[in-house]
Amino acid sequence: MTDERYLRLLSEKFPNAQAVITELINLRAILSLPKGTEHFVSDLHGASMAFIHMIKNASGVVRRKVDEVYGDTMAEEEKRALCALIYYPDERIEIIKRFYAGEQVDGIISLNSQICELKTLEDWYRTRLHQVVDIARAVTIKYSRSKVEKLLLPQYAYIIRELLHESRLEQKDRQTYYNAIIDAIIETGCADQLIIVISYLIHSLTIDTLHIVGDIFDRGSGAAKILDVLSTVRDYDIQWGNHDIEWMGAMAGNWALIATVLRVSIRYANIETLEEGYGINLLPLANFAMTVYGDDPCTIWQTKDFENNPRLTRSAQLMAKMHKAISIIQFKLEGQTVLRHPEWHMNHRALLDKIDFKAGTITLEGKTYPLTDTNLPTIDSEQPYELSQYELDLMKQLARSFRKSEKMQRHLRLLYEHGSLYLVRNGFLLYHAAIPLNADGSFSEAEVFGKRVSGKALMDRTDEIIRQAYYGVGQTKQNALDYLLYLWEGEFSPLYNKDKMTTFERYFIADKAPQEEKKGAYFTLSDDEKVCEAILIEFGLDPTTGRIINGHVPVRTIKGETPIRANGKRFVIDGGFSKPYQEKTGIAGYTLIYNSHGIQLVEHESFESREQAILSGSDIHSRTLLQDFSGQRMHIKDTDKGKELLEQINSLEQLLQAYRSGTLRERLS
Repeated sequence: MTDERYLRLLSEKFPNAQAVITELINLRAILSLPKGTEHFVSDLHGASMAFIHMIKNASGVVRRKVDEVYGDTMAEEEKRALCALIYYPDERIEIIKRFYAGEQVDGIISLNSQICELKTLEDWYRTRLHQVVDIARAVTIKYSRSKVEKLLLPQYAYIIRELLHESRLEQKDRQTYYNAIIDAIIETGCADQLIIVISYLIHSLTIDTLHIVGDIFDRGSGAAKILDVLSTVRDYDIQWGNHDIEWMGAMAGNWALIATVLRVSIRYANIETLEEGYGINLLPLANFAMTVYGDDPCTIWQTKDFENNPRLTRSAQLMAKMHKAISIIQFKLEGQTVLRHPEWHMNHRALLDKIDFKAGTITLEGKTYPLTDTNLPTIDSEQPYELSQYELDLMKQLARSFRKSEKMQRHLRLLYEHGSLYLVRNGFLLYHAAIPLNADGSFSEAEVFGKRVSGKALMDRTDEIIRQAYYGVGQTKQNALDYLLYLWEGEFSPLYNKDKMTTFERYFIADKAPQEEKKGAYFTLSDDEKVCEAILIEFGLDPTTGRIINGHVPVRTIKGETPIRANGKRFVIDGGFSKPYQEKTGIAGYTLIYNSHGIQLVEHESFESREQAILSGSDIHSRTLLQDFSGQRMHIKDTDKGKELLEQINSLEQLLQAYRSGTLRERLS
């Protein structure tokens, strides 16, 4: 039985039996509706334009709705034009208005085939209003009216409600009423706004819930734009990836990770996220680099893909000097951190004290290697991990910039509020990288701040520490903030799970052997169905029906790899949204779609551009790799949300009984 104190609190919202009955009817009706559509993506890596288009076209769902509604009655050219309008209604309407005003618009889908019927802009409005309403009706049919109406702007709610719930196939007088609404919309100059509002309603409902299985940051330049768009999405969650934790640590004030974020951004000639996205001033770093390394050619520090980034205003030589300067600072700060935490067992990764500065060599694991760069003027051989005064002043400036960036701190809050290390939802287990395993498939045990944990307990404890890095206080907060560095590069980190991160070796040692990073057992054993079943059981899921969804490791389709692993128990959905990864994957990302009929795994081709999508109706072409549809349609009652609603129904039934028995007194609403 529900606690009486809870019933009294519940009665504040439902003050009498009639209010309870109304809500019970509503909740029971919702349980019978089809399950909402969930979309799963991973490893966006700053590919904001492709991601935004994917949100707008719902990974091809909008186009499929157009095909379902119109079939062979609409030409392919017109379908593309209708989809372009739904995806980008504001921009598309402006182009159409210019077209009808007689202005030449290069690249637009030819309207010659439609000119006979659509002679005026009013004709175009009338046709397109009918069409977007048809698609909106097809999308909203699986949702309750109350859910749809919550998404409507108040000033247009009545009109859209009438349009969505009147069918043009009904009796003649109803058709007349419907057409009169359309005509009035056009005559009053509201057609533009109605098309835009209805298109955004379609966007909102074609993706009921969006799951991002890690790695929003690095490589591409649009991570800040992705987070801006996410803040407008109705229901989404993030399972943190290793690159997310790297940025979260930097945003929260971990100096070693601030240096890492700067190094990675400069290495890949991708400083737009820092400078344009978050307003971070890199001039102090540029001045430092020119002062310290002005005569240094910095040959091994040339940034990657520099020539393909025309937005860069700095010279390649300056970028190379900045790259070297922040890398040396990073190695110092990493060394300080791991030496501060001997419990991590990472002292062997503090490498600067292993350099023979006179000989220009370094000794690792008993073997000596020549350094590829011996000009290290800021490293004191007696105290190699100490920052020089100039470096210390520079880091204070950079850390202040990170802390004072309003957008950066807002995005950090968003990542914490919507994020977690893993998620269990509707029979799926979502995590970005790994559950550390031993060679025999058992769960690896690791010490996390005094607790020996493995499996689910390791994930829970790690999630707790990540939150302490933001919400904690005093030394607890500082230790947790340090631990984010371990999560970025530690052996038993569920976000990394390799024996070491050989960043230093890749820069300073030409020999490939010390550059090797050995992956944890998870990355091979997780292709075994039995291992995946054991993981599902560990997290309380049914091993026969449950599935694991991962990202992190790009699926090299060009080498014959498949995202479907362990006999369908695990999906690896890192398909290379970001262009730098597409040479490895051969594709441009995956979306896993889970709707009331079952599962679809969709493979995407590269996105041409936003401009072409608006002008010519170009789309992300997608191919369905897997359709796992059961014969019986899923309803909300079959989901985790349904379980929550059933609990609410149980409490409401007890409240109703309390009113009827006189245990609680009813009040006028």
